[in-house]
Amino acid sequence: MLKPLGARAIVKPLEAEEKSAGGIILPETAQERPREGRVVAVGTAGLYVEDDEKGESAVKEGDIVIYASFGGTEVKIDGEDYLIVNEDDILAMREE
Repeated sequence: MLKPLGARAIVKPLEAEEKSAGGIILPETAQERPREGRVVAVGTAGLYVEDDEKGESAVKEGDIVIYASFGGTEVKIDGEDYLIVNEDDILAMREE
């Protein structure tokens, strides 16, 4: 598995919706790129806070996050798609 460095996280994108709200099945080319995923690993340091000190990461493994549409770097490991995302590109966490 990957271990992110610094203020980065490895995110497994959630599956894109295959149906519209009205129940129409969408072809793969019309599906929106997922912007939601589950955090599978977190880097060793959070973002810089005051006086060049690093804070703790705002996310942890297992969190479901919403990230910037075109943020991160896509990688494929063992046939699975992942995204390496800077903590700055994580916009929100979904509470369940």
